[in-house]
Amino acid sequence: MMLGFWLCLIPALLFCLHGAKLPEPEVKSEVLYKPFLCHRKTKYGDMLLVHYDGFLESNGTMFHSSRQEGDKHPVWFTLGIREVIKGWDKGLQNMCAGEKRKLTIPPSLAYGKEGKGKIPPESTLIFEIELIEIRNGPRSHESFQEMDLNDDWKLSKSEVKEYLRKEFERHGYPPNDTHHEAMVEDIFKQEDDDKDGYISAREFTYQHDEL
Repeated sequence: MMLGFWLCLIPALLFCLHGAKLPEPEVKSEVLYKPFLCHRKTKYGDMLLVHYDGFLESNGTMFHSSRQEGDKHPVWFTLGIREVIKGWDKGLQNMCAGEKRKLTIPPSLAYGKEGKGKIPPESTLIFEIELIEIRNGPRSHESFQEMDLNDDWKLSKSEVKEYLRKEFERHGYPPNDTHHEAMVEDIFKQEDDDKDGYISAREFTYQHDEL
């Protein structure tokens, strides 16, 4: 796929031009708690339910907490499709339900030179994250047959959106059409290689290099 090809090619081009590969920024991950039993670990494409507290490394100020702000509910997101900052996609891999981690994320894997809201530009961020639940996400192989409602071996946007609606309702959350549509657009942007408006089984289960 073209996007994956170009993302893989860029480091090679940098190597040729500068004589050395630029180091990939790292996320520092510290396990604060790990359950004794771990039936499965997170992988790209999973839907994760998390609680989190976010702090500025520079002065320790909390800029957001899912437990203290908004509806105080944990939040769902899909790992690996850029719904969240890249530092989360990197730092929450191979995690068990019930596990708690502390992530220290450099600016390039967070909000970079622009910053966002209470987060100043070029800020290193610290997140304390508790993983409450893991579900097969809209990108997993196991979900393809669930989503393929008419058994034609390809997924339409309406089929993916219906799957998301059912998953949210299953966990007691009201449907959120705006959020679901944004998730669907992200999924199709990543998965619909031939841009025909459908995701084939091959496109759906293909492991993307950029993830």
